[in-house]
Amino acid sequence: MNSQDIADYLSNNPHFFEEHAELLASVKLTSPIMGRTISLQERQMEIVREKLKHMELRLAELMRVAQDNDVITAKFQAWTRELLLARNDVDLPYILTKSMQDIFHLPHATLRLWNVAEDFKHTWFAAPTTEDVQLFAKGMTTPFCGKNQDFEAASWIESDRAIASMAMLPLRIEADAPTFGLLVLGSPDPGRFTKDMATDFLAKIGDTTSAALYCMIDL
Repeated sequence: MNSQDIADYLSNNPHFFEEHAELLASVKLTSPIMGRTISLQERQMEIVREKLKHMELRLAELMRVAQDNDVITAKFQAWTRELLLARNDVDLPYILTKSMQDIFHLPHATLRLWNVAEDFKHTWFAAPTTEDVQLFAKGMTTPFCGKNQDFEAASWIESDRAIASMAMLPLRIEADAPTFGLLVLGSPDPGRFTKDMATDFLAKIGDTTSAALYCMIDL
């Protein structure tokens, strides 16, 4: 009989320790936590306490995530409110990027739109963009986050310091609709936007930006 046989027997005979209750106190085990010999009952309590500790840590982590999400949701609502308060269409791109910087504490935010309606072709956000930029945005299915690899879009940002990391969000009204712009977030901090960042929230910002600016596109 080996240890597995004993384990199988005890699993298949749950009343064993009821019939031999004295073993609970007499069997001695070495505690990996306390570093001394303890009874089987004490070891069971250690296991229960250890499981409870892990559950408490997990609960604390879930509460932290929930609190972080509440903060993000509040900021997103405040930013959306600024968009709704915009008085006219031509001011909307400035309000969108400026309020995004202020509310989300971003160093830089800018954008470019193409195929804009005639009334907006003179604006800063309708400045010419190369075909490469438009093809890059067209090929994006999710926001890009990562190191600035001499992206053309980085030159749209006016900054005294070099842009080290960026997030770029394609603008389109539907997943399979044509891309009509690019929202660009930049930072001199190389760790602000990294390739392993989750992009779910950025995708929501891109969707909202697309909906807000779609009225400027020449259909």
